[in-house]
Amino acid sequence: MTTSSSTGLSRRALLGAFAATTIAAAPTYAKAAGFLRGSGDIRRIAMYSGRTGESIDMIYWIEGKYITEALKEITYFMRDWRVDEVHQIDTRTIDIMAASHALLDVTEPYMLLSGYRSAATNAMLRQRSSGVARNSLHIQGQAADLRLDSRSVSQVANAAAACRAGGVGKYSGSNFTHMDCGAVRSWGA
Repeated sequence: MTTSSSTGLSRRALLGAFAATTIAAAPTYAKAAGFLRGSGDIRRIAMYSGRTGESIDMIYWIEGKYITEALKEITYFMRDWRVDEVHQIDTRTIDIMAASHALLDVTEPYMLLSGYRSAATNAMLRQRSSGVARNSLHIQGQAADLRLDSRSVSQVANAAAACRAGGVGKYSGSNFTHMDCGAVRSWGA
């Protein structure tokens, strides 16, 4: 994106103006495109973390291009908060999250339970729970565990599965849905 010196608008100011609008999330992720036709070429993600108290609500894609600064903020937000370690989050995972959110037709932000996990954090969680994979895609920055208070685990999982773009796990007992950009598969009840 370029800015015009005659308008005096910086890229950040333009992004702020977009973020202040009420434009709905509109990812056009290749396999989710059928669900999102006609919704524009803007992608948005909104989340909060009960662990850190942080929240994020931003447009990260405009006119066919990812916004580097927005992706950096999303990556930082989805860091391993236990060890304050940051790892690049795969844009395909962000796209699946945004497309699922749009399909659910909610304004409520996701609650992020887990994004990137360091190998040490993943090993610690594996000791506590049999539901944590040894080679979890969280370690690669390719997965997220999410919750919406206004929707059931099954509703969120069904929206993610409708994208047919990655793995979807239902963890009804713990009230969250896992989304990743790995192989298309599903599990859980």
